[in-house]
Amino acid sequence: MNVTASVFFAMIVAVTLGITYWASKRNKSTSDHYVAGKGITGWQNGLAITGDFVSVGGFLGITGAIALQGFNGFYLSYGIPIAFLLVLLVVAEPMRNLGKYTVGDVITSRFGTGSVRAIAAVNTLLISIVYMISQFVGAGALIQLLLGINYNVAVIVIGILASVYILVGGMLATTWIQIFKAVLLLSGTFLLLLLVLYRFDFNPVAVFDETAATLGDSAVVPNDYGGFLANLDVLSITIAVALGPVGLPHVLMRFLTVPDARTARSSVAIASVFMGLFFMLLPILGYGAAIYVGQGEVAAANPAGNLAAPQLSEALGGELLLAFIAAVSFATLLAVMAGIVIAASGAFAHDLYTNVWRSGQATDREQFMAARIAAGAICVIGLVLALGAQGFNLAFLATIAFTMAASANLPAILLTIYWRRFNLTGALSGMVAGLVSSVGLVLISPNLLGESAIFPFTNPALISIPIGFLASYLGTILSREDREGHTPYEEIYVRSNVGSEEA
Repeated sequence: MNVTASVFFAMIVAVTLGITYWASKRNKSTSDHYVAGKGITGWQNGLAITGDFVSVGGFLGITGAIALQGFNGFYLSYGIPIAFLLVLLVVAEPMRNLGKYTVGDVITSRFGTGSVRAIAAVNTLLISIVYMISQFVGAGALIQLLLGINYNVAVIVIGILASVYILVGGMLATTWIQIFKAVLLLSGTFLLLLLVLYRFDFNPVAVFDETAATLGDSAVVPNDYGGFLANLDVLSITIAVALGPVGLPHVLMRFLTVPDARTARSSVAIASVFMGLFFMLLPILGYGAAIYVGQGEVAAANPAGNLAAPQLSEALGGELLLAFIAAVSFATLLAVMAGIVIAASGAFAHDLYTNVWRSGQATDREQFMAARIAAGAICVIGLVLALGAQGFNLAFLATIAFTMAASANLPAILLTIYWRRFNLTGALSGMVAGLVSSVGLVLISPNLLGESAIFPFTNPALISIPIGFLASYLGTILSREDREGHTPYEEIYVRSNVGSEEA
């Protein structure tokens, strides 16, 4: 057992539990629980978005992918700036103006039926659980490496901690834990960067030259993945990373925590700066791991490369730096998982329980209790599934969740806001087709079937996202729908731009 790491881990848990205790005093209503009473400022929300989105899939998964695959591993991340430009320009302001607590609120604001809310809630639950699996896998690998605790036990402990944060502190605790984690992660990444560059007289170009000399030129330039289909698979992953965040429920919920649309826009701008800087640093860290740890050692510690960043920290700074970076990664897991769970529990309690099953008649207290029970149940489901996903790369698992979000949520959100003719049939068709195609194609892909795979791509975004949009279009133009009870598009257009008194 790494004693220093144990101390750092204990400090992280103590600070986050302290934040949770403080937030619990203010977590008194459903508005407090879901969206922190809409009182988060722009800079707070920007850092929280950074903490929410920059997960172990980025820090551990992409660093490991670059260490093992060279430049090709960076394909997992370079769609991120595109994603947040789209978020800023397309959905941040309308989401804040049309939504109340969940993604389902946005779509229901136009169509007002239980069916569309129920499907939106199911989509949120499934996307969140898949994304949560990557966090559990990262937690288990880290704690197993540093503390000598069994992987399964580590996953269970993380699930319990995440449940406590949500059950007690709600969105306010989640927000400040994410801010705390973002500061730690950015600091730790910058420290690792300085230590790598110190070995090269702070010349980034020299890092690439040394990598090419050590591993070959193919490590620092894009490479053919092995044929037409393999290259299309890479394109599919890139599309998933670029479009997925625009439909991720736990990212979209962050725009409901601020008091107005202007603050929503400023928070995205702040988050984009921090995340852009973060992802630009990852190639140097990945190459540093390949040089100073060695590709063989990285793969030996974890076949998917998920421990490359902690291994690099140990190689450059010894046990103390290893303990710090591992603790930062641990904080990352806790923060991202808290955001995912609160989005999923909100979909269950607010959308399914309150507005579908109880037809809007549940009391504030009943909805509050339903959200807390759902949070615990969702954590249990995620950790059970994570027990069988130990060998997957974290970044890859995250891109599957991105694909589901872009296929099932993105068409419905965009067309609800921007297409006058869009109707209920189109919304239902697009959400169902996008979800079924993205999940179904993964089930018959090489990820699960290996060489017996029916579908050749490891990520189905190239196929499933167009299916979601096409089904939305065809469902709309081929149906003759009674629009009675639906909000006129003109009203949606005005509300999405200027808001409403309720928002």
